[in-house]
Amino acid sequence: MEISDTPSTSLTAVAMSGGLDSSVTAWLLAREGRPVVGLSMLLWDHSGVEAHGRCCGALDLGDARRVAQQAGIPHYTLRLDEEFREKVVDPFVADYLAGRTPSPCVRCNTWIKFDLLLDRARRLGASRVATGHYARILEGPDGPELHTALDAGKDQSYYLFELTREQLAASLFPLGGMTKPQVRQLAREAGLVVAEKGESMEVCFVAGGIREFVESQVAADPDRFNAPAGAEPAILVDTHGEALGEGQPYYRYTVGQRRGLGLAAPSPLYVLQIEPEQNRVVVGGDQDLMAPGLRGERLHWIGPAPEGDVEAKVKIRSRHPGVAARIRPLGEGRVEIDFAEPQRGVTPGQAAVFYQGTRVLGGCWIEGRL
Repeated sequence: MEISDTPSTSLTAVAMSGGLDSSVTAWLLAREGRPVVGLSMLLWDHSGVEAHGRCCGALDLGDARRVAQQAGIPHYTLRLDEEFREKVVDPFVADYLAGRTPSPCVRCNTWIKFDLLLDRARRLGASRVATGHYARILEGPDGPELHTALDAGKDQSYYLFELTREQLAASLFPLGGMTKPQVRQLAREAGLVVAEKGESMEVCFVAGGIREFVESQVAADPDRFNAPAGAEPAILVDTHGEALGEGQPYYRYTVGQRRGLGLAAPSPLYVLQIEPEQNRVVVGGDQDLMAPGLRGERLHWIGPAPEGDVEAKVKIRSRHPGVAARIRPLGEGRVEIDFAEPQRGVTPGQAAVFYQGTRVLGGCWIEGRL
């Protein structure tokens, strides 16, 4: 049974980013006759960027206010920029400096939307938070379960794997059983000002290039990241450790990258590993990207941890199709995962999320390949 409820007399807070999906979520719940309040979050100062598509930007917050007026619900903006920097932006920069490729959207969901925002909503008297995520919450034999959206192309369950059952019980995803065209059509029929609005940008706080953003943050406050404002070129080496030449600073590379290496070779070369301590970037052929499994940390299960090994499909990126795997918990949040077939581009810093059918069991953060 899907947890979406019949109209309730308890207050529901809608996380309104100013985008199409959260706007339709607010409008749907208001149309059902629920007591609804719209909450937007000011997360990052984009006052100098006159562009839509940034869920923490001033223009989008203005759209959220206008949609709330159209839906006939009260709207408030919460300033959470300090918390956002601490929980999302600083770890994002630190991950790049540590040679990892972060997933800030997961951290934003875990620490901001379903932690801080939920807490603020409860202070206002709301019992639940509704968002525009494409995912479903179904009632299982042991409590709420997280499942994929019916629209596989829009599914966002990967980004929600760190939620708890308690958080799921206090959440609503009204769009989980809908397609994007259906959502846009609802917005058009309602005459919402965002009906023709495009998709929001994935990394909302980065206005230009990611590497340039990392460098600007370090240059502005080197002590915050315990890093020098400038960085020396990294040494590019092959899988045997032989130097092939110099490149850009190591944090400008990501595992699986092919373009921009600046190396002449008879066959394409790819980034295999980033070693900040040695200021090295290891490169190799396409076959060297294949990994039989991965090592993970910060293992999280939605619900009680299972006993022993677990067979599941594992996605190592948000758009990864998933691979059959054996999950072997090692204790203290550590885990090893054996793939049924070797996978390309296991990237430290990304999330590995576990699925059985449409259900999300949990996941971990990738530490390295086996």
